[in-house]
Amino acid sequence: MSAPETSFKRLLRNKGAVAGLLIVCLSVLISILAYFIAPDHTPNANRMVLEVEGQRPGFRVTMLAVRKDQELPRTGFFSRLIAGEPSAYTWIPIASHQIKDSTIVIQHYVDEATTVKEVYPLDVVVYGRPTAAHGSWQTLQQQVTREQVFTQTYWLGTDKFGRDILSRLIIGTRVSLGVGVIAVIISLTIGVFLGAIAGFYGGRTDDLVMWLVNVVWAMPTLLVVFALTLALGKGFWQVFIAVGLTMWVGVARIIRGQIFSLRQLEFVEAARALGYRNGRIIVKHILPNILGPVMVVAAGNFATAIVVEAGLSFLGVGVQPPQPSWGLMIKENYNFIITHNPALALAPGIAIMILVLAFNLLGNGLRDALDVRSKI
Repeated sequence: MSAPETSFKRLLRNKGAVAGLLIVCLSVLISILAYFIAPDHTPNANRMVLEVEGQRPGFRVTMLAVRKDQELPRTGFFSRLIAGEPSAYTWIPIASHQIKDSTIVIQHYVDEATTVKEVYPLDVVVYGRPTAAHGSWQTLQQQVTREQVFTQTYWLGTDKFGRDILSRLIIGTRVSLGVGVIAVIISLTIGVFLGAIAGFYGGRTDDLVMWLVNVVWAMPTLLVVFALTLALGKGFWQVFIAVGLTMWVGVARIIRGQIFSLRQLEFVEAARALGYRNGRIIVKHILPNILGPVMVVAAGNFATAIVVEAGLSFLGVGVQPPQPSWGLMIKENYNFIITHNPALALAPGIAIMILVLAFNLLGNGLRDALDVRSKI
């Protein structure tokens, strides 16, 4: 049985790691198909219906979809997959409606106790602007009843702008996973390189690298991220890079310690005796033997990056509105915690907790599965 197969079987025996892996895989799938899964498929799930702001989970309301005046270009599959599809309709919440000949009479929902009577020509509702009759009025009546009037359910409620919390939570998964991927790539690239040369060569090289590690380690992570964010600017990619550049020190310390303990073993001495270059010895012989700790650190950094990004977005220096981020959603809705609807802020908080826990469980499982000294 090959080593990867053995490690995979060890991983499957760890129930916590399997649960974490399933959650991570599900999160990746959700992030890829976010705009097809989310009830609100507009860019950034930013459809605002101010009349239904701050509603509880499970809130249902009847909507009238009125076609906008401007014609929107058709959105291709990949464009919608990446950025969503702008809506050609304006949603108007209604308490009731009645079609009379060539018009639709609605009671515009303002709040639970207030409605306003409004009248729209049917051809305006369907086509967005006054036009000649496209077919008979009976045809238009049937189209409005069938397509333009529907019941909308907000399964996790709405925020203070009347946006669907569930849709923004789903699309916000992309930010959390994205910042984790970028942060892990940056931290592993820098940390493994510096830790490897410090642990393998020792001496002045080790002293110089460890001095740099200690200097960076002494700086509060959040303040370093603030400084980098302010230097690079606020935005999507800037916060990813800023988080990644602050997390390499832990990787470097662990890699340096692992290599320091392995460099005097017999297989390294044998590789030197065969005339292999130092770079090949590090990459081909030493690093594969410390894959377990690297995986644990990577999973831990992934979880830490998610929490740091959420904190930055909560403080207003991370992802900027209207792009959905779990930390930004907590910031926008935390006032509801002490009022009538705490679920609006608790939902993204629980999502952060579950995803961070999943990566920690997966990291611990990978450590045990990749430990070459453990029993099969």
